[in-house]
Amino acid sequence: MKQQTLRENLLYQRKLKGFTQDELSERTTVGVRTIQRIEKGEVQPHLQTVKLLAVGLDIEVDDLIVLDNPKEETIKRKWMLLLHASPFFGLIIPFANVLFPLFTWMSKAEDNKIYDVHGRAVVNFHCTINLLILISLLLFFPFPGINFFGTGAVFLFGIIISIKNVMSSLSSGRCNYPLSIPFLKPKK
Repeated sequence: MKQQTLRENLLYQRKLKGFTQDELSERTTVGVRTIQRIEKGEVQPHLQTVKLLAVGLDIEVDDLIVLDNPKEETIKRKWMLLLHASPFFGLIIPFANVLFPLFTWMSKAEDNKIYDVHGRAVVNFHCTINLLILISLLLFFPFPGINFFGTGAVFLFGIIISIKNVMSSLSSGRCNYPLSIPFLKPKK
C-alpha cells in the first residue's frame, strides 16, 4: 500500500474541508505561496508550519505528517541482507547464487523500489559471474595452466564484491556491482 506524502495529505485535507488556498491562509498565518509550494511538493515545511496548517484545518498533525513505521527500517535491512547475502548459497548449491536472489527479487520488487533496484543489480552481477566462470572453464581445456588462475580470479572477485555490497547495503543502503551485464534492464 502506497504511503501518502505530506503534500498529498494537505491537499486532501484542504479539499475535504472545502477550503481554497486563500481561505486556509486566512485561517493560519501561513502564506498562500507557501501553501502552494507545499502542495506542489517544492518545499518540505517546518514542523511549526505543519502545526499551523493542522490547526487551521482543525485536524491533528498526524493527519498531515507521514510518520515512518519504526519496524520498517529493521524489515528493510533484513530484506537487503537476504538479497545481497543469499548468493553465498551458490558456494554450496550450483546456481543458487542467481536463483535465491532472483526469487527474493521477484517476490519483493513490487513492494519497494529499492528492493527492485538492488535485486536487479545482484541478479545481473551473479549472472555475469556465472557466465565468466563458465567461459573460463571452457577455456581451461585448451589452456589449463593459464585459465586455472582466471577461473579463481573471477570466483574471488565475485566473493569480494558480494561481501563489500552486503556491508554497503546494510550501512548506507547503496550497492555497486561493477562489470555487470544488464540481463535485467531497469524499469522505465
